Amino acid sequence: MTGTVGDRVVSITGMGLLTPAGSGPEENWRRLLRGVSAAAKDPELKGAEVDFSCRVPDFDADALLGRRTAWRLDRFVQLAVVAARQAVADAGLGPDTWNATRVGVVLGNSLGGTTTFEAQHRMFYGGAAEDLSPLMIPMGMVNMVAGYVAMDQKALGPSLVTATACASGASAIGTARDWLVGGVCDVVLAGGTEAALSPATMTGLARMGALSARGDDPGAASRPFAADRDGFVAGEGAAVLVLERQRDARARGARRYADVAGFGASSDAHHATAPHPQGAGLERALRAALADAGVAPAEVGHVNAHGTSTPMNDLTEARALRRVLGDGAAVTSTKGVTGHTLAAAGAIEAAYTALTLRHGTVPPTANVRVLDAAIAVDVVTDAPRTVALDVAVSTSLGFGGHNAALVLTAA
Repeated sequence: MTGTVGDRVVSITGMGLLTPAGSGPEENWRRLLRGVSAAAKDPELKGAEVDFSCRVPDFDADALLGRRTAWRLDRFVQLAVVAARQAVADAGLGPDTWNATRVGVVLGNSLGGTTTFEAQHRMFYGGAAEDLSPLMIPMGMVNMVAGYVAMDQKALGPSLVTATACASGASAIGTARDWLVGGVCDVVLAGGTEAALSPATMTGLARMGALSARGDDPGAASRPFAADRDGFVAGEGAAVLVLERQRDARARGARRYADVAGFGASSDAHHATAPHPQGAGLERALRAALADAGVAPAEVGHVNAHGTSTPMNDLTEARALRRVLGDGAAVTSTKGVTGHTLAAAGAIEAAYTALTLRHGTVPPTANVRVLDAAIAVDVVTDAPRTVALDVAVSTSLGFGGHNAALVLTAA
């Protein structure tokens, strides 16, 4: 480490995960090490141009939240509320242990209650306007996820939703760190959530050319950095992390998964959906995050890359990583397993980066039979790799030219 950043470091003391790889840190970690994709045919996408996805398995909102609560919430909020409960319990905290006015909530989301709006629009335009739900608007609004998590946890500090497309979860964690470093909060529940696997949304993504067309073999469709990649597999999920200042976590004897030491963000100002062809914006975000953490590029041992499995993203991201880090970091994309969970991705992958640091093992990038020869970074494929790790990076890119990078260090 090359800087004095003690009071600027925050610790991850709790983790909640509901992803296509499973529920909770342990189940997710086992699936990542196996490198088995969660993609499958999706009955709810019948009629869409792409009819496969990565869904959260065995999620029973009625059982987990109670039917009276669950029916009032869109799925993206349901996932976040349950993930937040997991994280808070995992941290050994709760409303009876904290000063509620010093607890904040910041969560990333992009598409809000898409499935709710679609169902209600079908009803309205189908001649049943009188049956529209009075809950349609609060169920669909993106900000309601932070509101409901705050209500559920009795958190009275600031609450916020970040919307930087597929960088939203990482942006939320960066914002949470600012709140903690700035003394605004003592505890922040930070993460991201998305549940937008509807026929219309999937068809829209397909029309953009963003999705893999490998419907004959969904489990092999998401193949980040592979020579024959053809698009991403859409997924859903939520991750919530409990963040505290490192000194506070140490003082209460908390278990720390990893520390968030730096954050950087930038805009491409280039194109609505395509990244800058040389990854210039991501390079700026990554260099800013390293400087914020006081970390030299040579100290980074691992990158959990955005790695969507689209031809353009993976190449431009690899270019940026190579310019900043050289070829010394072990790179993986866990989207080969989870698919692309959109606004949740940055938070889910920050959690995976923390687990990688904790276990000293880099999960493989799934489904890579032949690595793209133009990808000039060290991509981990085939099997997990044991690595001595002190510093790792998680990168996120989003439509609109949003870039975010998080630097995590071993606890």
